[in-house]
Amino acid sequence: MPSDTIAKVQDYKDSLIKKAEQLITQGFPEKIVQLNELLATPMFYERKFSDVHQDLNIPVPDSVLVNNNDGGGDADKPAKRPRTEPPLVSGVKVMYLPTGSVPCNAPLCEMIKIVKPIIRKLVEDSNFLKMWISFMIPKIEDGNNFGVSIQEDTLAEIQTVETEAAAFFDQISRYFLSRAKVVSKVAKYPHIDDYRRAVVELDEKEYLSLWLVVCEVRNRYSSLHDIVTKNMEKLKKPRSSNAEHLY
Repeated sequence: MPSDTIAKVQDYKDSLIKKAEQLITQGFPEKIVQLNELLATPMFYERKFSDVHQDLNIPVPDSVLVNNNDGGGDADKPAKRPRTEPPLVSGVKVMYLPTGSVPCNAPLCEMIKIVKPIIRKLVEDSNFLKMWISFMIPKIEDGNNFGVSIQEDTLAEIQTVETEAAAFFDQISRYFLSRAKVVSKVAKYPHIDDYRRAVVELDEKEYLSLWLVVCEVRNRYSSLHDIVTKNMEKLKKPRSSNAEHLY
């Protein structure tokens, strides 16, 4: 392998280690403070559920009165339309809403616009921290693996945080899919109020979930900062230089 390639790889590792240590000592505390300030804003703090309610823009159509005559015979029945040839192009029935499309929940979309970059940053920082610890794991040897086990346990914790953060994205996408299904039920059965109430309950649940996501991201940053700073020496130097003198 060319020497310049080896040198570039080593430079990458050195720069990653330096950036990771700066991220732990400065980046994580700043992020914790930033998330605490965000949770104290009117968008998240003590907000009423009614603030995230939104009209569906699906009106209830007028009721149709049916004239049911007991003595009516076949003469009262409308004449059957003559059978015609099937259309050349077949398809499915399309629901038409006279008032236009059904919008997404604007207050929740505003929250999601803020929360998604926070989730993405946690995924990136977790991946960055995971590579930092991986580079510091020493070669496999017999004995004196206590410090290495600390590295492995910390690495497993970071991987768990990364997986949970990625799952937050899936939670947001599933909300829109679930809401679309319930809204389609409202459009199909506009007279059933339970479907309309289901949309309201789903929006309230998503608001609470978004608040909880920000809290969980803040807690994950706090736990990662705590576990790494407490074990910094063992993470950077897992094996003691005088291990051979221990009894």
